[in-house]
Amino acid sequence: MQEKEIKKKLAAELDLDLNQVASTISLLDQGNTIPFIARYRKEATNNLTETQLRNLKERLAYLRNLTARKEKVLKLIAKQGKLKPELKAKIEKATKLQTVEDLYRPYRPKKKTRAAKAKEKGLNPLAKKFLAQKIETGSIAKEAQSYLAPDKGLARIEEVLQGVKDIIAEEVANRAQVRALARKLTFNKGSLKSVVITEKQGTYRDYYDYQEALSKIPPHRTLAINRGEAEDVLRVKVVAPARLILTEIKKLIIKNKNTLFIKHLEKAIEESYRRLIAPAIAREVRSKLTEKASTHAIDIFAKNLRRLLLQPPIRDKVVLGVDPGFRTGAKLAIVDQLGNLLETATVYLHSSAKAEQIIRSLINNYQVDIIAIGNGTASRETEELIAEVISTLEQKVAYTIVNEAGASVYSASQVAQKELPELDVSLRGAVSIARRLQDPLAELVKIKPQHIGVGMYQHDLKESELAAALESVVESVVNYVGVNLNTASPALLNYVAGINKQVAEKIVEQRQEKGRFEKRNELKEVYGVGPKTFLQAAGFLRIYEGQDKLAMTPIHPESYFLVKKLLNKIGFNLQTIDFQRDQAELKERLKNLHFEDLEFEMGNYTFLDIKKALLRPGRDPREDLPKPIFKEGVVKLADLKSGLVLRGTVRNVVDFGAFVDIGVKVEGLVHVSELSSGYVDSPLEVLKVGDVVRVKVLSIDQKRKRIALTMNF
Repeated sequence: MQEKEIKKKLAAELDLDLNQVASTISLLDQGNTIPFIARYRKEATNNLTETQLRNLKERLAYLRNLTARKEKVLKLIAKQGKLKPELKAKIEKATKLQTVEDLYRPYRPKKKTRAAKAKEKGLNPLAKKFLAQKIETGSIAKEAQSYLAPDKGLARIEEVLQGVKDIIAEEVANRAQVRALARKLTFNKGSLKSVVITEKQGTYRDYYDYQEALSKIPPHRTLAINRGEAEDVLRVKVVAPARLILTEIKKLIIKNKNTLFIKHLEKAIEESYRRLIAPAIAREVRSKLTEKASTHAIDIFAKNLRRLLLQPPIRDKVVLGVDPGFRTGAKLAIVDQLGNLLETATVYLHSSAKAEQIIRSLINNYQVDIIAIGNGTASRETEELIAEVISTLEQKVAYTIVNEAGASVYSASQVAQKELPELDVSLRGAVSIARRLQDPLAELVKIKPQHIGVGMYQHDLKESELAAALESVVESVVNYVGVNLNTASPALLNYVAGINKQVAEKIVEQRQEKGRFEKRNELKEVYGVGPKTFLQAAGFLRIYEGQDKLAMTPIHPESYFLVKKLLNKIGFNLQTIDFQRDQAELKERLKNLHFEDLEFEMGNYTFLDIKKALLRPGRDPREDLPKPIFKEGVVKLADLKSGLVLRGTVRNVVDFGAFVDIGVKVEGLVHVSELSSGYVDSPLEVLKVGDVVRVKVLSIDQKRKRIALTMNF
């Protein structure tokens, strides 16, 4: 497939204009990043979204890989002298890698199979006679007689016929049409069955005697069954419609039912399916199911992660971070408004009086505004202690529960060692929890995305695929929000478009040596930042209260000259304008300025983006999202009863519903059927991580520590 054909195919598949596709491919091939193209090359792509761009990039890679594989397969078969025009045409027309591999299968170098051994014994001519199906009379024994060769292990007629059947079985199994048929019927008509081998705390009870159509099994069940099998709790198999498949294969292979070899052909086909085709298709089916489930699970994880990263920051607050614990105690860390560590301490829940005294003293000494409690072991017991303390204070102090997933991973990481070298590993988690409340994005980027617990079966997924997908989410969010060039950590800078780990560290080094950046152009002075890196990164880096007034907006330096012209058009001067003081007047004049009014060349998308940026300079898009619930009192599991209505925070969204933190020890589950009065196809259509919702308690299972909630009331 030539590049021209690839572009046409992408345009048709993705419902895009051919020029859009061509321009986007050109931008990608030049090394431009997805965030940069999505934000600053809208005219070239006709405003393609990040999602559309990523889909195009992924599909482009597949089609180019398909083209390369076709070329290689054609060369490999031609080298064997077996590339016939018909086969060449089939390979060239193939639209899937699986089809190419099926067509190449008969020519792939193999280990010594039963068929290969039979061919070595000289039985291939006889097998071809059987498959030709032209002989209708005579004796099979007579046909086989001349192939007897005791020195080759062919002393009896039965041994000759078995060798022939081995050759035919492999020939049938290698036919692309046969495998495609068996694959299709298995997927469409087959089912997945699991039975229990050994009991294991009832975790997989739903799958002890389970069977469901392959075409209907949902992704989360596939992953649960896979895990049960891996833990030797379940035995799993693919149940295929064998009789139907054999009937259809025989129709493909047997063209003359009067052939002398009909019974042997039928037996060879049956053996081919039983021994070669069925096991291979079963493995394929399991692999496809797992791939589909993994892709879906990664998608859910990515959507949850995006919303988690976009939680609004809590600015200008002194925060007490608490990492709960029983045996080793609860770790405390106070950070100032900028996240700088002020003091740490450890308290023990069993010494509540002393613990209360220490916490009260820290709050008073540092004028703590908010307390962030991690949601791990002993979280609710710690919450009760904190609630008791703040009830005795004169000043108003609130607390909230923070998702601490990955805090322990961060504590032992090189990033944490570099940031908090003098601090004990056990105390770093408390610092992380406090900072997560102040700026979730800046803190969470320090942890590998797969360690942030907002997904479904993430530990069962391919780490490389999960990491790649989640890295793109983090990159997308970081560039969407923008990064403060004067405060960002290397971990955060590393996700800015065009900036790698080494450049991120050099930026921080220069900041430490020469002081804060005043203009975006000063970034060019950093070692490793060339024209290409600057182009990709500059628009996503923010400078507040610097000499470059536009640096607090997402307006790219390449468009500064357009901004000057635009401002002049409406009576403002970039040198003298004060965005805060002149905001009302600027808003009024921009409102009356239309694209058609411009007397200089500027793209319409660029015009709209510049207008939007000038109207809200310095705006953080996360501020429009719901803030966490701050509490002063505590609710216990024993306080709950059916019918009680509460406010809660969505912590995780999965296929079968959403887990909501309602302030007790365990999170409640709103099943997908309880999300709305109408039908809900996916919980993600209704809820996102971080949403604050009203829920009603349906039931409480004290023994299993489960709470059923509803939003349908």
